[in-house]
Amino acid sequence: MLEIKNVSKSYGRHTALSNLNLNIPDGALFGLVGPNGAGKTTAMKIISGIIFPDNGDIIFNNINLCREKKATKEIVGYVPDVLGIYDDMTVFEYMLFFAATYGLTGYVARKKADILLEQVGMTDKKNFYLNELSRGMQQKLCVARALIHNPELIIMDEPASGLDPRARYELKELLQELNAAGKTVILSSHILSEVSEICTDIGIIEGGKMIISGAVEDILAKVEGANPIKIKVLNNESLALEILKKNKKVRILSVDNSYFMVYFDGKKLDEAKLLGELVKNNILVSEFIREPGSLESYFIKVTNHSNESVIFSNEY
Repeated sequence: MLEIKNVSKSYGRHTALSNLNLNIPDGALFGLVGPNGAGKTTAMKIISGIIFPDNGDIIFNNINLCREKKATKEIVGYVPDVLGIYDDMTVFEYMLFFAATYGLTGYVARKKADILLEQVGMTDKKNFYLNELSRGMQQKLCVARALIHNPELIIMDEPASGLDPRARYELKELLQELNAAGKTVILSSHILSEVSEICTDIGIIEGGKMIISGAVEDILAKVEGANPIKIKVLNNESLALEILKKNKKVRILSVDNSYFMVYFDGKKLDEAKLLGELVKNNILVSEFIREPGSLESYFIKVTNHSNESVIFSNEY
């Protein structure tokens, strides 16, 4: 388990992280999402041991990554959002160079480099110089380099940046292979549809604080529950309005062109009971449906603080 406990980090007057708390299960493929400036990169650099927090601790399998530098180097593999590339090296030399920093040399280093280059689809680029590689190829090489010492915890800051659709698919396969092998992987991304498709767990961060985190299926369940029910009635609109206002599970109610938009905290059975009550009171209902939603719409909802205009609210 990776535990982030009350982690704070400031740069002068700017607070990048404010008492950040998060638990990530062993073997999770965790997606960290948030708007620009939310604190994603700072959090990843602290977990990786590149920078240190002002306060707080990072615990991975009972090892404090903020205090035990040698253990952190051995445990963590890091793919940065800004690539570190040496133009006068070939791809294979680059892999061997980083292998040597972890004490891997000779046949072991060469074999490991060959395996990883094959995994990321770069065997045919083995003798290319780094300045001959596209941005996408450089990104794939950095992923391979981060795995050279077989780390238990892998941190990837925007790993899909600059990759074409084929390379994105290959990266997805690699991430799933690592997850199947029991590795704990944390990645950040702005491509929320890919995060929900690839990851086992996700977290939304804004203003240096974790807004919500959990298993993907739990978050997506909240996505559906956060979307309004759209109700169209053909008669007795005033009576329908009174019934909806009296329902304790109706959180926010508005009317738009004779449609009732109802934010409703109930489950499917509660929705059915609400519809039944409307019909029992001789109200003709022609539409009754949850608005479709996505992780993107939920992300926008929880990171948008503008006030909505409503005619009724049960929120206190």
